Amino acid sequence: MRVLSLCLLTISLAVVHCSDITPAVFGSVLDGLPAAFGDFDSDELTDVFVIHNDKKTVEILLGADQEPLLRPGQNLSCTFDYPIVSVVPGDFDGDVFMDVLIILLVDRYNHMYNSYILWGGNGQLNCSDTLNLSIEMHGQPLAIDYNQDMIIDLFGMDKDNVRTFWVFNANRTIPMAIRMNVTDSHTSNRELPHIRSPHSNAFLDLNGDFMPDLFITTDKNFEIWHGNNEGFVYQSTIDLPYNLSYVEFSGQIGQSLYLDVELTGKMDLILPLCFDKLCTNSTIMIYTSDGWHNLPINFRDNENSLWGFIPGNGQPYTDTITLRGGDFNMDGYPDLLATLCSNQRKTSFLLLNVPCSICGTFNRTFEVRWNALNPFYNATVMATFYDFYQDGILDVILVGLDKNTEKYRMMAFKNSLDYDANFVKVMVLTGLTNSMYPISPGTLGRKKRTYGTNLPGPSIAYKTTTQNGNPRSAIAAQLPQSAHFSLNLPFTTFGLGRTPNFVDTLTIGVSGKSREWPQIIPNSQMVVIPNPIGEPSKWKAQLFVTPSKLILLSVAALTGTCGLISAIIMGLYWKERREDKIEKLQEAHRFHFDAM
Repeated sequence: MRVLSLCLLTISLAVVHCSDITPAVFGSVLDGLPAAFGDFDSDELTDVFVIHNDKKTVEILLGADQEPLLRPGQNLSCTFDYPIVSVVPGDFDGDVFMDVLIILLVDRYNHMYNSYILWGGNGQLNCSDTLNLSIEMHGQPLAIDYNQDMIIDLFGMDKDNVRTFWVFNANRTIPMAIRMNVTDSHTSNRELPHIRSPHSNAFLDLNGDFMPDLFITTDKNFEIWHGNNEGFVYQSTIDLPYNLSYVEFSGQIGQSLYLDVELTGKMDLILPLCFDKLCTNSTIMIYTSDGWHNLPINFRDNENSLWGFIPGNGQPYTDTITLRGGDFNMDGYPDLLATLCSNQRKTSFLLLNVPCSICGTFNRTFEVRWNALNPFYNATVMATFYDFYQDGILDVILVGLDKNTEKYRMMAFKNSLDYDANFVKVMVLTGLTNSMYPISPGTLGRKKRTYGTNLPGPSIAYKTTTQNGNPRSAIAAQLPQSAHFSLNLPFTTFGLGRTPNFVDTLTIGVSGKSREWPQIIPNSQMVVIPNPIGEPSKWKAQLFVTPSKLILLSVAALTGTCGLISAIIMGLYWKERREDKIEKLQEAHRFHFDAM
């Protein structure tokens, strides 16, 4: 037991190393703003949608298994007349090819936006073949699946400040607009509260029925609307911590996100908060079933300089306080990336999920690791997770701003753990097929253009047993947010620490249906195809196993041991044969007295 405790302590204190691999990832293409992630060419490698050219051009950097790992593709860029503020990849016509929704800022003062769809097909973008949605909306929309047909829809505020669903079809025509039902809400007025801009609306399962729900950020509070086969029904309201108000509060309230911080199998609401306008007093709030918790986070670095979140300044990535979640050190607990400022310095840091003994009923908090992304301490305005080598270990993409040229520069950092950890990586697709395009081999022998594209809203949960025999469970949502550079990855990675055990069960929930897969091998990358959606027993799963360092070392040790034993056996065998030969020679030269 002491040995086990020492091992666990070693894991918790392990140092995470990072290295700069920018040339190996981006080559010479460094100019751009990462806006979204998705598998555009259906090779199961994550591509990056970037914005550049004064934010008027969108371009797709295709993932590759050889350097550079992200490279521009042919005919994969389009230019518009207005600045691009949001990019939403997804299948908007059900033809299994990934399309790209472009949100343009038409009127900055009134927060008016317009949108276009670039239709995908055969690995190319046809900039002339676009659908002008002619939808004037307030704020950026949220990508959802309103009617469970696996075709991406939108939710937001129309030009009249009315909550609206835009439901797409397979005909590439203007989507049908459906206004949210006021009679299902908590208010007796004819109008629902306005959605805050910028908002942090989310589409994910919050009540455990595998049907994605709506989390809405209003001007006053948070609303939860439970999903069903007919739409969404109002469920409850969550007040802001300390009874704050977006309108009256003089501080800063950032973008919320949902993570299973304690590994309880339930989602927690995370909210960054500043108690003053300049964010010199910053904190992170967590909302659970027993209310809000103010986490004790030390924002003073090793030189005693005080850091805080960046107040919203209307610039890309810093127009609002945004946190991004992912398990960086593979211990199972989700960590955070945040951009902080101190004395006009701005840079991004890793906030590690650590135990907390003074947090009351909540037993986790976040600790700023000031040197985790060293040796680079440049002025960065954004950091987000990405898996460059498709090995289940989350690396980091950072964006820095050159003060001289006022241009944004992308950088890549490789996450090099100093201990061997296991993982499970899951990607849930739409499950759609297209008979016009047969199965063709993809990267590493995988199949492509067969089972659809990115799907927002699925829930992924697992249960396993740790090395000390304790049960562990966790849950995550795939692509729950799509606006304001949320930069969610189109897959979910669960760190398992150094637990070599099989994952007992892995549960996938899509559109109110679910299926459970037992005994998943650690270090597996799993692609789930929920087709047909109404028959979970027929859902398919493609499993790709990545051998860990521990397994490779074990194989090497076993091979060495077998070789040593074989050498000893051969040596003893050779020695025995030599002794037998000498004995036979002696026997041949021996005088036999019986023959006289």
